[in-house]
Amino acid sequence: MVMGVDSQCNLQSVIQNIKQTEFDALLISGDLTHHGSLNSYQTLKNILSPIQQPIFVIGGNHDQTQNLTQVFGQNLLTSAKLDNWEIISIDSVQTGQTSGLVSESELVALDKTCLNSSAAYIIIVLHHPIVPMNSSWDDELSLTNPQDLFAILDKHPKIRTVVFGHAHEAAKFSRLGVDIYSCPSTALQFNSETRIGFNEFELANDGTINFTTQWI
Repeated sequence: MVMGVDSQCNLQSVIQNIKQTEFDALLISGDLTHHGSLNSYQTLKNILSPIQQPIFVIGGNHDQTQNLTQVFGQNLLTSAKLDNWEIISIDSVQTGQTSGLVSESELVALDKTCLNSSAAYIIIVLHHPIVPMNSSWDDELSLTNPQDLFAILDKHPKIRTVVFGHAHEAAKFSRLGVDIYSCPSTALQFNSETRIGFNEFELANDGTINFTTQWI
């Protein structure tokens, strides 16, 4: 339960909906549970058990690294290939902070990974918003150094898309030809939307993306 919302029931509804579609992988962009307890991750893994396709996860500010790794260690995303695409994760979590920061070492690693990627196109995934949300979301809780990240993104034309969570709402932005997407929550949305949902991405071999938010 999160703020009076039965997020477990909501997630079960999302999983039942996802099962009815054809897809290659499921990506969870952080905050897998609210308190990060070992039991909560085990409960989540049980809820996700109907999914037979690969599941990729990254950590968020609510996640407890040791417990997350113990239960979802094999699912933690560093990079993954899907046809002509490579999905690369960035750690934006600051210990004890709600806002995010991409460290210098993380930026260097991202630059190197993108440079060495054999994929035609790249998707970057992190937990924190990298652009103003233009909503009731408090942008001070987003990434505190987006310009440092943009400096890396701008170097690599293979990067077509950035996906993030944290902001509890579905939205699409664009910057210098790069599409930027935020993900809805299974708890509650931080805008006027009362439904729960998930983002669906269709990655075309020519580098284009078809994007839909599926609301339940």
